[in-house]
Amino acid sequence: MALDASASLAIKSAVECRFDLVSLGEVMLRLDPGEDRIHTARSFRVWEGGGEYNVARGLRRCFGLRTAIVTALADNPVGRLVEDLMLQGGVDLAYLRWKDYDGVGRAVRNGLNFTERGFGPRGAVGCSDRGHTAIAQLQPDEIDWRGVFAASDGNGSTGARWLHTGGIFCALGENTPTVARTAMSEARRQGTRVSYDLNYRDSLWRSSGGKQQARTVNRALLPFVDVLFGNEEDFSAALGFELPGVDPGFKALPTAGFRAMIQEVVAAFPNISTVATTLRTAPSASVNGWGAICYHRGEFFEAPARDVEILDRVGGGDSFASGFIYGLMAGRDPGWALECGVAHGMLAMSTPGDTSTATLSEVIRVMKGASARIDR
Repeated sequence: MALDASASLAIKSAVECRFDLVSLGEVMLRLDPGEDRIHTARSFRVWEGGGEYNVARGLRRCFGLRTAIVTALADNPVGRLVEDLMLQGGVDLAYLRWKDYDGVGRAVRNGLNFTERGFGPRGAVGCSDRGHTAIAQLQPDEIDWRGVFAASDGNGSTGARWLHTGGIFCALGENTPTVARTAMSEARRQGTRVSYDLNYRDSLWRSSGGKQQARTVNRALLPFVDVLFGNEEDFSAALGFELPGVDPGFKALPTAGFRAMIQEVVAAFPNISTVATTLRTAPSASVNGWGAICYHRGEFFEAPARDVEILDRVGGGDSFASGFIYGLMAGRDPGWALECGVAHGMLAMSTPGDTSTATLSEVIRVMKGASARIDR
């Protein structure tokens, strides 16, 4: 009999809660030069995006779940543009906090993310402009966390089944790790499952303690985590767990090393029931090796790496996470959830922007190995 992951994780029933998943994190305005370079572009296309938000949006738009985002924006035209983009994405904004704007952004502002896609030997490049943003200044008591997570008499008018946040949010400011800890501890108190994506970004930690501080912050939060996400670099950089048998350039990713490393993680943090990590090699910006491995309650599952053509790699890991979470919440076994995450990530990287434009039927087609012939 296939393992029912939703039962083993004790996920609350959908009828008990207003939302299936709530994410906590920053939503930035992404400026995309298309096929051009950031430093020579004359026009940009805009999208909304953020590591934690992308998961909520993918679950809403591709998988039809009810999701919300806890975030903050400076109340100016740029913030209202981000709001409009989020409204198009269907993520509920009940927990969006607006911050007064001083006219120039000395006190509070909205984050910008310039990202060029890369091609062939030229890798993708990201340039963030997100200092002292609205969400970085969020205080732990600004949100009624019990009201976010606790079901109201089981009638579905309040509450959430799942909280998702991660290392990007926690790197944004002095208070953000405390905000995350407050949210995560209350979520667990209310029986809400918690997932955390390590998502190490050197640019965010460089001026605030580097890898050592990232490890201190992340290790303090892992006791509140049920499902942990990361990639081939995150576990070392963000947690301090070394990946044996892997070269410094990550040109080959033998899964035996991942199995050994994951077992060390769950031994150190036995509250973590599930660990899922993507397996990405990048011999070219245009063609990546793409697969995944997960651990769930003592068992390992693998989705072997395959070559995937890339249009825009940003957000592939977030779409992997949303597909994987969907599989768990839908009561499918972890192997199915892993394949769902891999397929959703592949499709997300075939379109521009941080967020997924895939449909569930397209994800299922890819999982079944269907060809990319025209559908008409």
